[in-house]
Amino acid sequence: MGSATQFLEIDQAFHFRRGRSIPGLTLAYETWGQLDAQKSNAVMILTGISPSAHAASNALDTTEGWWEPIIGHGKPIDTNQHFVVCINSLGSCKGSTGPDSLNPETGKPYRLDFPELTIWDIAAAAQRVLEHLGIEQLRAAVGPSMGGMSALAWLYQNPSGARHFLGVSSAASSEPFSIAIRSLQREAIVTDPHFHNGQYTAASWPQNGMRLARKLGMISYRSAGEWRKRFGRKEQAKYETELYGMNYKVESYLENAARKFVKQYDPCSYIYQSRAMDWFNVADGHQDLADALSSIQLVSARIIGVKSDILFPLHQQEELADAFAASGINSELVALPSIQGHDSFLVDYDRFKPAIASYFSEIMSGEKPVN
Repeated sequence: MGSATQFLEIDQAFHFRRGRSIPGLTLAYETWGQLDAQKSNAVMILTGISPSAHAASNALDTTEGWWEPIIGHGKPIDTNQHFVVCINSLGSCKGSTGPDSLNPETGKPYRLDFPELTIWDIAAAAQRVLEHLGIEQLRAAVGPSMGGMSALAWLYQNPSGARHFLGVSSAASSEPFSIAIRSLQREAIVTDPHFHNGQYTAASWPQNGMRLARKLGMISYRSAGEWRKRFGRKEQAKYETELYGMNYKVESYLENAARKFVKQYDPCSYIYQSRAMDWFNVADGHQDLADALSSIQLVSARIIGVKSDILFPLHQQEELADAFAASGINSELVALPSIQGHDSFLVDYDRFKPAIASYFSEIMSGEKPVN
């Protein structure tokens, strides 16, 4: 079974918001469904910090995608009705140009020589894919987690570019707690003796730094209530590591998850994308968030969050929904009682599938048939 990922090669300089440029870039994306004759039924999904463009299976690649229960025939984002395009973020190591890509000037990976990356750059790069596909206006822009930030930036850059917006467990900026967590993750990576100022190799990989960074991430992605219910104080036979034995099941869960991730993601890509999330604030230069969103010409916005999310707490989703409403957009907040924290949108499908399906049903019922 081959890959369904497509690659847009752009042989033009791409200029970054914080300065500098690269001579060209590659953007990875996948599509599902059929684009209608008017090119009016497109739904764009922008990714979080680690997913690839493979959000769901298809005929070319039947492996499960990272949002498999959400996208497909008869699913909440129904590919019988919508043409879905998922774009891997600029700065990623999953097909789009990023710090692990070869610098054509040196023939070596960019690593720390890659220009400083912002969410605004990710959004501008995504627009290149839509232009390539000939899509002038989306039916809906969708973004979970960092992808929600990227979708907001894209809407700001393209005020009439979408009729609807679905933000999932995301926010208009990062709070001090999430900045602090990501700061520690980056510190764990760069202080690993194998980081070598970004000049690591496959044989000398900052494994321990990535392992600790992933553990910190996992702790912030879930909730204390889930840990309590799932693991309690269950002990186990010691799980031996190089440094010490682990006595509790929650410890070994984190260790196993971290070991799986260590070489699945490039350390510099992780650093660059996490820092982009810290820098992002769509209200910069505006009186407030409502003022920042006032030029966006949506028909509706649906903001979904969970009460147990500590990385993007629910009050940030409330703030976003209220700001859209203040701009005259039909906006609604859906607060789900999921216990799995920020990661709920990836695991609590019993709640997220109906919430997303309901919104897309409303979108379709409100749209006039195109002749």
